[in-house]
Amino acid sequence: MSDHLLPRAARRDGGVGAADLAARPFRADRDRVVASPFFARLGGVTQVVSASGSGLLHNRLTHSLKVAQVARAIAERLAADPAAAPVLAALGGCDPDVVEAAALAHDLGHPPFGHLGEQVLDRLARHRFGLPDGFEGNAQSFRIITTTDTRGPRAAGLDLTAAVRAAVLKYPWTRLSHPVPHPRELPDPPRGAAEPPDAPGTGSSKFSAYVTELDDLFGAREPFAGLVEPWQQTVEASVMDNADDIAYAIHDLEDFHRIGVLQHAPVSAELGQWETDRAEFAKLDDEDLAAGRRPGQSLERLRRRLHARDSWMVDDDSFAAAVSRVRAELVDDLLSVPFDGSIDAEQAFRRFSAGWTARLVAGVHVVADPPTRSGHVLLGERQWHEVQVLKFVHRRFVLLRPDLALYQRGQARLLTQLVEALEQWLGDRYESDRLPRRLHDLVELAADEYTRLAAEHPDTLVGATGERPEGASALLALARGRAVIDFVASLTDGQAATLLEALSGRIGQFWSDAFVL
Repeated sequence: MSDHLLPRAARRDGGVGAADLAARPFRADRDRVVASPFFARLGGVTQVVSASGSGLLHNRLTHSLKVAQVARAIAERLAADPAAAPVLAALGGCDPDVVEAAALAHDLGHPPFGHLGEQVLDRLARHRFGLPDGFEGNAQSFRIITTTDTRGPRAAGLDLTAAVRAAVLKYPWTRLSHPVPHPRELPDPPRGAAEPPDAPGTGSSKFSAYVTELDDLFGAREPFAGLVEPWQQTVEASVMDNADDIAYAIHDLEDFHRIGVLQHAPVSAELGQWETDRAEFAKLDDEDLAAGRRPGQSLERLRRRLHARDSWMVDDDSFAAAVSRVRAELVDDLLSVPFDGSIDAEQAFRRFSAGWTARLVAGVHVVADPPTRSGHVLLGERQWHEVQVLKFVHRRFVLLRPDLALYQRGQARLLTQLVEALEQWLGDRYESDRLPRRLHDLVELAADEYTRLAAEHPDTLVGATGERPEGASALLALARGRAVIDFVASLTDGQAATLLEALSGRIGQFWSDAFVL
């Protein structure tokens, strides 16, 4: 049977785009993602700190390209393994083109200033605009490829194949309502499905679809019905998820060593002290451990968190071996010599990156019946622990730095003020007809969506207060909120700053300096 006739290759709007250069539909999907303006904007979107400045740091575009590279390597490795073939076929397939396209698309929805921007827009979406499912970068990516990008035949999304749309669904559920029963209600919820412990009643902490894209969620998952559970990733989504973890664990550490933020001494002290005194640390009660600031105690807290949430995989000997390997190859080798831009320094990066990527990719395998905390494709035990330790180093010695927190508070304030300014413009009856055309289109789109949901799925619009929006004015208020969030999320870091400056009257820059997609 031709690829064009397979359910996995079905497009929502039907047919093959006249502009597609590739014959295979999955390869055409990859080309459609790369041609999208939402993909191009990722070059100006924060990975960890602002993409502007030195040009030495990864941005969301370079990160996506590296995730795609790793994801394709994993998919090709699995496809070449005869033992994996029957398992992959039974689970719905694993095509390298599907995996690559999904990896390129997985971060399209990340807003200005990365995860900090995601948190700010979620808070504003839920509390200021009353949007029940708020904002989530993964769900925004799915909304872009199915709805707000205009390159498809109906000017609604990219009209990607079902397999690629499903592969983008890293967390294949909505925040609160679908599927039924919702995965957050499982005894051991999938990763990301549980509610934040400090925000009960708000739904899953991670999710990949808003209620406005329910039909697209169902359509993407239909070819996999009966093959994977409704809350499980497809195999191709699982490959993309693992590739994202691998790229994140390796390349962000390189970035911050390159610019001198990741220092040898504190990382060496943390890992070395834990290795020396691991038995002593293990005897501390949780209260004493939480109160202490001695090197090694943060790593011990990580070990205990892994036992609490990932008992299906965690092993103390494997954890200790991972700490030793990371100390030897990251701390004592790469970090021991300050980066000076020399050939030797660049070659050290190459050895570290290539060696670790190859090692982690080699540990990836497929299982027919994984635990709920894992997808069907997962890292081997040793590699899984190594990724946890690498991510710990990144979080402990980069993300939790006080100077980064200071920097991010300013970014959070910028986004909040920008959302408020656009909301006021929407509510100004004398000026609303002069809105940026893109924002006006997004209001009309969201108004149609919420009107349809109110008629067909009214329970999906119930907010945190338990009240359902009634009447056209309430639905229009939701539509305006979603449109503002969509609009701001589509900007680069620089565009967000420039737009706020223009709206504040603080610069004389002409407005056509493109800050609108």
